[in-house]
Amino acid sequence: MASRSLLTSEQAWVRYALTTFALLFLLVFLLVPLVSVFWEALSKGWELYAAALTEYEAWQAIKLTLIAAAISVPLNLVFGVAAAWAIARFEFRGKSLLTTLIDLPFSVSPVVAGLMYVLLFGSHGWLGNWLSAHDIQIIFAVPGIVLATVFVTFPFVARELIPLMQAQGQDEEQAAIVLGASGFAAFWHVTLPNIKWGLLYGVILTNARAMGEFGAVSVVSGHIRGETNTIPLHVEILYNEYNFVGAFACASILAMLALVTLAIKTVIEWRIERQHEASLVRTQQARAALV
Repeated sequence: MASRSLLTSEQAWVRYALTTFALLFLLVFLLVPLVSVFWEALSKGWELYAAALTEYEAWQAIKLTLIAAAISVPLNLVFGVAAAWAIARFEFRGKSLLTTLIDLPFSVSPVVAGLMYVLLFGSHGWLGNWLSAHDIQIIFAVPGIVLATVFVTFPFVARELIPLMQAQGQDEEQAAIVLGASGFAAFWHVTLPNIKWGLLYGVILTNARAMGEFGAVSVVSGHIRGETNTIPLHVEILYNEYNFVGAFACASILAMLALVTLAIKTVIEWRIERQHEASLVRTQQARAALV
C-alpha cells in the first residue's frame, strides 16, 4: 500500500513548486497585461476614456466589428451544424476531405487567407475585371472583411459538435424515428437539446475570434479610417500615432469581451460535463434494464 502511494503521489514541495510556478506564469503573462490595458485606458480619467470610445472613427470601427460578427457567426453556425451532422451521422465519399477542409483555417495563416481573397477578388485578381465592370467592390470594403472573418472562424462550431455528436451516438434519434418522428422533428426535439451547450460553446468562440481577428482583415480592409477599420485595426492605428489612451480604451473593449467569453466558457464547460455525466447515467440505466 505504501509503495502504491509513493507511485501515485508527489512530495509536498513538488506540488507547491508547480502550483507557485503556474500562478506566477498566469500573473506575469495574463493578469498583469490585462490589468495594464484598463490602467492605461483610464490613466487620463473617465472623460477621455469615454471620448475615445465615442469619437466617430472609433464608433465606426466598433460598428463594423459588430456587423462582421453578426454576419459571420450565423453563417458559421449553420455550416457547423450541417457539417457536424454529416460527418457524425453518415458515411460518404469525401468525408475525410471535408474534415480536412474544416481544419484548413487552423493551418493557414490569416494573412495568407487575406492574400487569397485579394488574389481572387482584388482589382488585379482573377475576378477583378468582372467585379469592376459590374461596380462590385469586395476588397477594401465590408464584403471582403466579412469573407475574411467567415474563413478564419468557420471551424469552431463544427469542431465542437463533431466529437460531441459522435460520442452521443444515434440511439435516441433512431428511437424517435421508429416512433414516427420525421427527420427534422428528431433533430429539433432530440439532437438539438443534446448538443445545445456544445453549440453555444462553439458560437461563443466563433464570436470572440470574429471580433478579435486582425491578420486576414488587415489584408483585405485597406485601413480606410472610418470605413474599413475594425476595432483591432483601429487600435493599431491609434497606438502607432502615440494616442495611447484611445488605443487602450478601444483595446479594453476586446479585453472585456475576452473576460465575458472566459466566464461563459467556464459555465458552458460545467454544463457540458454535467450533461455528459447525465448521459452516462442514462446509458447505464438502459443497459441495466436490458439485463
